[in-house]
Amino acid sequence: MKTFANMNPRTLEQAVSFAQQASKDAKTVSFVGGGSDLLGLVKEFIIKPDVLVNLNTIKGLDQVTSAAGGVNIGGLITLDALGSHPLIRSQHTVLAEAAETVATPQIRNVGTLAGNVCQRPWCWYFRNGFPCLKNGGETCFSIIGENRFHAIFGGGPSYIVHPSDTAPALVALDAKFRIVGPAGERVVPAADFFVLPQQDATKENVLAADEVLAGVQLPPTHPGMRSTYNKVLDRESWTHAVVSAAVVLEMDKEICRSSRVVLGGVAPIPWRLAKVESMLTGQRITPALAAKAGETAIEGAQKLSKNAYKVPLTKALIRRTLLALVTRA
Repeated sequence: MKTFANMNPRTLEQAVSFAQQASKDAKTVSFVGGGSDLLGLVKEFIIKPDVLVNLNTIKGLDQVTSAAGGVNIGGLITLDALGSHPLIRSQHTVLAEAAETVATPQIRNVGTLAGNVCQRPWCWYFRNGFPCLKNGGETCFSIIGENRFHAIFGGGPSYIVHPSDTAPALVALDAKFRIVGPAGERVVPAADFFVLPQQDATKENVLAADEVLAGVQLPPTHPGMRSTYNKVLDRESWTHAVVSAAVVLEMDKEICRSSRVVLGGVAPIPWRLAKVESMLTGQRITPALAAKAGETAIEGAQKLSKNAYKVPLTKALIRRTLLALVTRA
């Protein structure tokens, strides 16, 4: 591991300034919060930063506050704190449930919301230094290689899946991301934050190298809103989702007035199921409709040689999640 300088800013503006100066000095820079993903990337020599900008010295980035009927969440809140926060658990259950499924208790105690959203792919070719598209090469080795955990939607030219649990929940909640950079602050809808490989195979989101995901804004909740996150694993110990579903329903007694249904673990970005949402709107969600929604959810799936099992898993997960949510008290 190479030596690096550590910078301790007091404000986000100062953090961005440190990053800009490092770039002007032809040095590579990384922002660090919890650091769990960054440490792995450095140890594997995937990134080799000259400068680390430590965001933990900036006060107030780990808070949950009410604002204009909605909720503001600091990007440095730990996943453990997010999952157990009473306001998030009661009003935005899908996010609390997603946060509490991430990794292990030890990692959730240090890992942050922003870090979970912005983590790099866990494809073994990328993580083991193969010259793939994510490492500056021209090939996605998973196409004819080991691909049992890779994408069935939105793939090509890279077939990675986005590893975040909280990202599908945030898209389902119609969240907005507050980004701070040299040009000041900008707000980006969660659905527009993530980048498909067809747009840029080297990136997973719209952040520039000198920008920080400072926080998340959640809109106000509505009467009858209920939500949940459901995750399928290949083993009980720490791992990422094989398939996951974040579902937010606005119910008027037994009728679904609106819905947002987003898949994780199956695409390079959180994969929203707009056709399923249209099917549910204005309807009573019966077992038959939930089954039909599961069938619709897998339309357009493109299987690789070893990941066809994800298709029936996705279908069953959507059906099961919808039925469990509409019967939740």
